[in-house]
Amino acid sequence: MIGNHKNPVLLIHGIYNTSAKFNTMANYLTHLGWSVHRLSLKPNNGDGHLEHLAQQVHNYIDNNFDSEQPIDLIGFSMGGLVTRYYLQRLEGVKKVQRYINISTPNNGTITAYALPNPGIKQMRPNSQFLQDLNKDIETTLNKIDVTVIWTPYDLMIFPASSSKIAIGEEIKLPVLTHEQMVTHQKLLTTIADSLSKPLKINQISAKL
Repeated sequence: MIGNHKNPVLLIHGIYNTSAKFNTMANYLTHLGWSVHRLSLKPNNGDGHLEHLAQQVHNYIDNNFDSEQPIDLIGFSMGGLVTRYYLQRLEGVKKVQRYINISTPNNGTITAYALPNPGIKQMRPNSQFLQDLNKDIETTLNKIDVTVIWTPYDLMIFPASSSKIAIGEEIKLPVLTHEQMVTHQKLLTTIADSLSKPLKINQISAKL
């Protein structure tokens, strides 16, 4: 292990949200000494494909961080899939050291059958988008530090266990609603702890 260092942190929101969704988390992390960044994805209602939203994340990172500056990345709900696409398909693993995936339909959600928007259809179980991301999740995401946080009480991600992936550290929190998974004190403490974890030496070496 190596010593702790606070990378800049980028927060990516979920469907129907904007960057304001992270006001509580951003204030919390800033108070603890992190440099916090966030952007509002457009469109945020599922009308755009998730690949296009991931390109917005890629562009933001390229435009706002020095090429040699490692960052940490947090994706909530739909933002978890957007960030996964950035990491797995747009070479984001070369830039990101710690990745936190919060209440994300990593294996799809039944609620995505409610609307026909193209981005929402990509969040349905067994969608082509999810099949593509999940086929090589271990070989792509094992290059960085991954933390998956979910709540068994989630009614937006259904079944709630769909948030689980077979890689990284899994943390299950007894938070009562999907929306509280960006503001609840237990969640905020967990985020700070995960961002403070020293990186393994082999993860550092992979970046060099």
